[in-house]
Amino acid sequence: MTDPDFFSVVHAQRACREFTDAPVDDDTIARILDAAVRAPSAENKQPWEFVVVRDERTRAAIGALMTRAWETAGRAFSRDRIPPAMLADVEHGMTVGIAAAPVHVVVGADTHRGLDVTAAESIYPAVQNILLAAGAVGLGAALTTIALGYGEELRALVQLPAHVKPMAVVPVGHPARRLGPSRRDPFAAHTHRERYGTPWDPTGGSGPDQGPVGSV
Repeated sequence: MTDPDFFSVVHAQRACREFTDAPVDDDTIARILDAAVRAPSAENKQPWEFVVVRDERTRAAIGALMTRAWETAGRAFSRDRIPPAMLADVEHGMTVGIAAAPVHVVVGADTHRGLDVTAAESIYPAVQNILLAAGAVGLGAALTTIALGYGEELRALVQLPAHVKPMAVVPVGHPARRLGPSRRDPFAAHTHRERYGTPWDPTGGSGPDQGPVGSV
């Protein structure tokens, strides 16, 4: 398999919340997780712990936690914050799509091996590497944290010990539909030269056109 250009992967990376039932082999998951552990971590403590979940019942139970969190709070929180099409996509993911992914990677932070206060600085760069690596091998993935609303139940499902803090669930699999490129504001729209308020490009240029914001 030929790896695509890094910047092509970055420009194409977006959340996948609907998957086929095609399996993903252990060698591919190993390759993705090897990319994850190349991420930076606070004090190089590497506190990440990954639980690769394939069992259908466990995946369904994780999906049920997401559905409960969405229906009790997530939907109401998001309804007036995101466009209707995105809301529908997220709703489908939370209630159906993500549970169907053939692999769930539950990501935890070992608080014995790293400080709780710096867990995010270590874990989420590793998760971003998972997302990029999945895209590089033709798979879809998404960073989800909604199940953390029921963190103790998530902990019990995958038997995380008390010192390993659940931080994310990343579904990985073959996308059920073509996602297309991400749509983002040009970087120059949010970049300043030397001090806030001074445009990156005083001549009015906006850099490469990356399309409108509003997609994840």
